Amino acid sequence: MTATEVVLPGKVGPAGLRLVRRTLPAPAAGQALIRVESTAVSFAESAMRRGRYQGQPKFPFVPGYDLVGVVEAVGPGVDRALVGRRVAALTKTGAWATAVLLTAAELVQVPDGVGADEAETLVVNGLTAYQMLHGSAKVRAGQTVLVLGASGGVGSILVQLARLAGVRVIGTASPRHHEALRALGAEAIDYHDSDVAARVRELAPDGVDAVFDHLGGASVGRSYRLLNRTGTLVSYSIASHLDDKTPVLLTFMVLLTKLTYWNFLPTGKHASFYNVWAGAGKPGSAKRAAFLARIRNDLTHVFSLLRDGKLTAKIAARYPLTEVAAAIELSESSGRTALGKIILAP
Repeated sequence: MTATEVVLPGKVGPAGLRLVRRTLPAPAAGQALIRVESTAVSFAESAMRRGRYQGQPKFPFVPGYDLVGVVEAVGPGVDRALVGRRVAALTKTGAWATAVLLTAAELVQVPDGVGADEAETLVVNGLTAYQMLHGSAKVRAGQTVLVLGASGGVGSILVQLARLAGVRVIGTASPRHHEALRALGAEAIDYHDSDVAARVRELAPDGVDAVFDHLGGASVGRSYRLLNRTGTLVSYSIASHLDDKTPVLLTFMVLLTKLTYWNFLPTGKHASFYNVWAGAGKPGSAKRAAFLARIRNDLTHVFSLLRDGKLTAKIAARYPLTEVAAAIELSESSGRTALGKIILAP
């Protein structure tokens, strides 16, 4: 099969991405050939094109953090019943293509009746939201949480999952998204407000049970101070440092040191950094097998919520893969006008 791929050649603007074509070999043992139906733009790609994503490959490479597609062929040792099935995969890189070769063990089947674009909104974002909410923060019904960037791809799913769990949600977002957030069950705060902390305190005078912070930097200090006596801070990105000149490793080390220090203080609070790849282990190891099993279990559960109508897929915009530059520009624009995930359709 001949595939069209988006190649990131180096530290370039959105217009610097290149479309290339190459012929993919037949699947090897343990592999599957996937015709990609849907992939998406995330913070990771914006960081990678600046060379600011920890652990990214050397340039040039094909970006794309996750995908949904149909299995076209399988290699030796792979169940042929997979052929023709819609599947999802967490890839970190490589998904911005019309077809890919992946290890079959990495694939998660998408339930019948769930569309490709709808499923794509939940692959990395839904997995991240679910694991942070129920793994990192261990929320319980009746608690109150603060979601920063509640209109984003992860944030909008966090809001929905928290409400399903009987949790009260306060969410920060641009005013143009407040009506949509209220429809999801959140109490909305303008993230441009000169004193967001004061607005949160008005709604939760004793502090919140958990904060989900994607900004990093100075934001985590403010988030930590908004916790109640036994609250949990979950930091999961450093979006506020996207255009910094400070080496990204140093930025992460400062953040992790801060979180570790807070955990040593004699308080009932807890702070952690969530990484969807934590515990992945080496390919072929028992640790990797356990990691993939956990992803399959959690993502299957989130997909079932979407299939049963308990979650709503939030698609901000949909672009052909050939218009990836426009998709990135929208993703990074302060004038973004829709809520949810920006889809790329090969």
